[in-house]
Amino acid sequence: MGSANDSHGSSRLVEYGIEDKPDLSRAVPLGIQHLLAMFLSTVALPLVIAGAIGLSGADTRFIVQMALLVAGVATIVQAYPLGPVGARLPIVMGTSAIFVSPLISIGNQFGLAAIFGAVIVAAPIEVLIGYFFDDVRRLFPPLVTGIVVMLVGLTLIPIAMQYSAGGPGAPTYGSYANLGLAALVFLIAVVMNQFFSGFLRAGAVLVAVVVGYLAAIPLGLLDLSGVASAGWISLPIPLQYGVAFEPSAILLVAFAYIITSMETIGDISGTTEAVGRDPTDDEMTGGLIADGVMSAFAGVFNAFPNTSFSQNVGLVSFTGVASRFVVAIAGVFLVVLGFVPKVAAVVSAMPAPVLGGAAIVLFGMIISIGLRIISRGAALNRRNLTIIAASLVLGVGVEVQGDVLQQLPSEVQILVGSGLIAGGVTALVLNAVLPKDDESPAMDAGV
Repeated sequence: MGSANDSHGSSRLVEYGIEDKPDLSRAVPLGIQHLLAMFLSTVALPLVIAGAIGLSGADTRFIVQMALLVAGVATIVQAYPLGPVGARLPIVMGTSAIFVSPLISIGNQFGLAAIFGAVIVAAPIEVLIGYFFDDVRRLFPPLVTGIVVMLVGLTLIPIAMQYSAGGPGAPTYGSYANLGLAALVFLIAVVMNQFFSGFLRAGAVLVAVVVGYLAAIPLGLLDLSGVASAGWISLPIPLQYGVAFEPSAILLVAFAYIITSMETIGDISGTTEAVGRDPTDDEMTGGLIADGVMSAFAGVFNAFPNTSFSQNVGLVSFTGVASRFVVAIAGVFLVVLGFVPKVAAVVSAMPAPVLGGAAIVLFGMIISIGLRIISRGAALNRRNLTIIAASLVLGVGVEVQGDVLQQLPSEVQILVGSGLIAGGVTALVLNAVLPKDDESPAMDAGV
């Protein structure tokens, strides 16, 4: 593993290293940029789960607020650890997409209490992976983690495109106004990143989103009606919905924790890749432990499992801002949003095309990071190209054409119908069973 030290000299693309502390005049906007990058997913995923299991409007709002609060606390812990819990890296945490389908199934079959019971009881799986990372490290080489990072980006592309068109179910879906606004945000972000320097380059996505927010006003795409009706304070209530322990639910969530640990390994690798080095053992172990501990914490406080957010890894790479101080500021804002629903209402009024335009850039960067992890740590020989091809095709295939699995039992569909699970497990298994004695380049092998 590489050294924990980093500096501006470690990569010409780094504006602020991991230990750098920009002035608050710059750090706060950069922290808000991280907040904007992850806010949609952090709010949308609990909304999807709540809607699918039939929660009331009041319960849904409360769970969304708790999701923001837990994400903020978990982000701060990752940046500034509590003992062994945390990576000391700029890792933004939020509700994990990997758990959405399993939790919907559990909620519909057993109820909300069983969801939180499974989330809490199964969380030590990821803690154990963190503690014994040296022993399981060989199962997660750069080839596997790079594939998982690529799959995260690839499986998020439909979300970016849907929101660029106005969001699923929008009456103006695909309108010129929506697509034009998304294109404006996308172009501003790319142009500022490529042709500007310093803070303007580092804040490219934030500037693009602010311009998009303002441009949405004359287009009639900005709706602030929800702000007036939102309350000012919402306090956390532990175990508001109780807990129940169903063995099948616990097993399903435990398997999801194994998969999300692969995503976290990839995200940690992608984060340090932005400053030109590999993660240290302590960073990897602390990050995984924090994922598990903070997910259990989420279950206690009526939120769903947390994991590192890959779009923010893309933001670190895209902007060159790797400061954990900046990310901790984003965590503080998330905590504030968790206590003040009215502030959250203002942020959540962000038009979908604005977030979609920014997401196209960020999700694309995640794919690029995965490619870079693979290219740095794995030879592109016949064996490894076979693993990459099989994993990506199966992962993307089941994600975009899920009906091919409709004859399988519903419990199995939940697992193998996830692109991350299907592709990640394929990479993990093939890497473990295929012989490693063929190290010849792919071209020499006739590929």
